[in-house]
Amino acid sequence: MAQTTGSQTNRKFLALGDSYTIGESVAEHERWPLQLAEALRKKGVAIAAPHIIATTGWRTDDLKRAILAANPAHDQGLVSLLIGVNNQYQGKSAVSYAPEFEELLNMAIAFAGNDKSKVFVVSIPDYGYTPFGKEKQESISKAIDEFNAVNRSITEKYGVQYFYITDISRKGFDDPALVAQDGLHPSGKMYAEWVKLIAQGLTFP
Repeated sequence: MAQTTGSQTNRKFLALGDSYTIGESVAEHERWPLQLAEALRKKGVAIAAPHIIATTGWRTDDLKRAILAANPAHDQGLVSLLIGVNNQYQGKSAVSYAPEFEELLNMAIAFAGNDKSKVFVVSIPDYGYTPFGKEKQESISKAIDEFNAVNRSITEKYGVQYFYITDISRKGFDDPALVAQDGLHPSGKMYAEWVKLIAQGLTFP
């Protein structure tokens, strides 16, 4: 990962997503984009507080509308994208998800000034390994795998970095502390594990 000095302007960080990105049921400082920004600063990367465009319950089409309304600048130093669980939960198909995810990825790349090295995608976590999803774990996990196969394929086609955190989310039965008190979303502890994986592997100029 490239190092920056304190004299340089902080990189803008745009985080796009849904409940996982906004950090439903965790304290603000426990949201993974904020934890990631702090981890990067410790590595010597000058990065601003993340601008989060995300809300619980958003599908790909909801996120697109919100992005168009917010109209972020095209000079972002880092852009993340994590979206799709609500498409799955609300009964949308992985086939219909594909073109909408691809459009959002293209938007993310544009926000980074068309520099793909400044963009990364995070896989969809598996809520089947939570108290909320436990009874339907097998079917949920199968569906999440289908959606992640789609977003991984598209991400790799564009040469964008991809971080697979789904295995971490599947530790929820073994370590209940990885699940937030609502019994559905990740806890700050789980987000910290995501951040460790992302911060270690993230490369950008």
